[in-house]
Formats: sequence, structure tokens, C-alpha cells
Amino acid sequence: MVRSADGNWAVRSTGAEKASKVFQSKELAVSHARTLARNASAGVYIHGKDGRVLSKDSYATNDPHPSVKGKQ
Repeated sequence: MVRSADGNWAVRSTGAEKASKVFQSKELAVSHARTLARNASAGVYIHGKDGRVLSKDSYATNDPHPSVKGKQ
């Protein structure tokens, strides 16, 4: 989940060029990204306005570190 050039929040898979969905609020984007990650047993990286990773949440069943929070 990253901030797009137009100021919206884009949810996209790692390596994808296009966002799967774009939101006006960060909260809605985070919720959607987490739902997708849970359904796919994958992880989600939450980026700040500056592009840095703020947090990582993993929903993979074999991840030894399921959640790592960064500095806000």
C-alpha cells in the first residue's frame, strides 16, 4: 500500500505496475490491503507519505515474525 502521485492511497501487489484499487483515505486502503493479504495468506507493507515502510503484517501460516511495526 503506497501513496500515489495524486495524493490517494494505492493498494498493489509486489511487482505489480498498476494498483488493484485506489482510495482517498489511508484507513480504507489499509483495511482493503489487509483483507487481501489475509485471503491470500500473504503479507502487507504499509508505506508512509514519504514512501518508507511504516509497518509489515504477515498472514502467512509459516511466518516466524507475523507482525513487525516500524516507526511512525
